[in-house]
Amino acid sequence: MSVCAELYKNAKDEKKKFKMLTISLRQNLLTILLCTFAACLVLFSKTNLVAAKNGLTLWATAVVPSLFPFFVATELLSYTNVVSSLGRIFSKMMRPVFGVPGEAAFAFLMGLISGYPVGAKITTQFIEQGICTKEEGERMLAFTNNSGPLFILGTVGISLFGNSAIGFLLLLTHILACLTVGILFRFYKYHNNPTICSTVSSHSKSYVDFSNLGEVLGSSIFSAIKTVVMIGGFIVLFSVILSILKTSKIIYMLASILAPLLKIWGVNDFSFSSSIVCGILELTNGIMQVAFIPCKY
Repeated sequence: MSVCAELYKNAKDEKKKFKMLTISLRQNLLTILLCTFAACLVLFSKTNLVAAKNGLTLWATAVVPSLFPFFVATELLSYTNVVSSLGRIFSKMMRPVFGVPGEAAFAFLMGLISGYPVGAKITTQFIEQGICTKEEGERMLAFTNNSGPLFILGTVGISLFGNSAIGFLLLLTHILACLTVGILFRFYKYHNNPTICSTVSSHSKSYVDFSNLGEVLGSSIFSAIKTVVMIGGFIVLFSVILSILKTSKIIYMLASILAPLLKIWGVNDFSFSSSIVCGILELTNGIMQVAFIPCKY
């Protein structure tokens, strides 16, 4: 009897130690990942340097020329009543179709015109200002935070693929996809009472005129620079992360899992599998890899 009790006690102690180890790993997972990342920066420094340079080149030659002027223009547009007027015109369809207040039209139009992350930023402001509830904000995020047309047409279509028709096709599918998702999320947490919203004209920014044009222009340029530099930072960082994953063969292991699924749709080139995995981690790098896959048809 004492032997059974001793075995039971040992098993219980082992289970407790395993549970404590699991909790410890969970609490320190981020620290472990960051330490591993720092070690990989040293171990794969040669390939990481090339990846960082390629990321900077991609940002400087494709992203900045396409996005920076558009960011300035859309920032200036936010100081006028043009977009808010368009939001009021389309406000009557937002509640029955998407289950969100009419002001969501403003977030959708600005998100569609400006691209990431303008739609999400405006939605957050609406929640903070009490224009919509948290649940309505979650429904808005399903279709208001989109890639901008200049990125899809200019960077992807013309700069990377060298074909404007591909850019227009991707833009059309992108718009249809976000509208479809918005409709599908129409009843998401819809049990809450609708919010009675104010009008978009109560936007916090003052309107631009000749007296404050210089100040508004400087503020718009500064905001555009900040956004473009942030995008460049993400591109370079994830270019290095992708280089580490490629050098350590992790990308190819994940692509091997995805490749059999793509063959079902007739995609037999392994390069597409690895490009999709890269695109999941960082969209611009994934698109660039797809653009440089040799065409066999």
